[in-house]
Amino acid sequence: MKKKWYDYLWIFTLVYLALGFFNILFAWLGLLCFFIPLMISVATGTKSYCNRYCGRGQLLSLLGGRFGLSRKRDIPKWMKSKWFRYGFLIFFFAMFFQMLWNTYLVFAGASDLKQVVTLLWTFKVPWQWAYHGDMLSPGVSQFAFGFYSVMLTSTILGLITMLLFKPRSWCVYCPMGTTTQLICKAKQLGKNHPS
Repeated sequence: MKKKWYDYLWIFTLVYLALGFFNILFAWLGLLCFFIPLMISVATGTKSYCNRYCGRGQLLSLLGGRFGLSRKRDIPKWMKSKWFRYGFLIFFFAMFFQMLWNTYLVFAGASDLKQVVTLLWTFKVPWQWAYHGDMLSPGVSQFAFGFYSVMLTSTILGLITMLLFKPRSWCVYCPMGTTTQLICKAKQLGKNHPS
């Protein structure tokens, strides 16, 4: 089967993660991975972003499938359950809003810029080499550090579940996947019950 342009979006994921090592402001590009899936699911009522355009999912398929780094075992049933997926979604967004709050505090001058990347919401890793100062508010960089933390943490979780289970096991509980699924369900419900 001939490859399409979107079959190479895994390269975007690798480049994005690499750029964050050199300049933290590149972390802002990750917002594309938040807004594009939402826009596609709202516009089409489908999860086509997850199925076709997600660079992280493609990267996990490549590493786990073609390179054989996955054990290819089924993910446990409890990880597929609604309570786990929705619970993880709530936890993920709680951490996201905490990151936004920390950004607000830096913008407001109530807190200093923290040049760290927090991995797995626990481990604070100094990351000052990726901050080169800027003409913008330190809050812009604070958001970048926080957002890169979110993106790197979710990638690490994806890699762990890829190693332990099937290549795209992360997709089962990915917060964006769960959110787009909820949007699709809401749109379908709206079609079935027109006002």
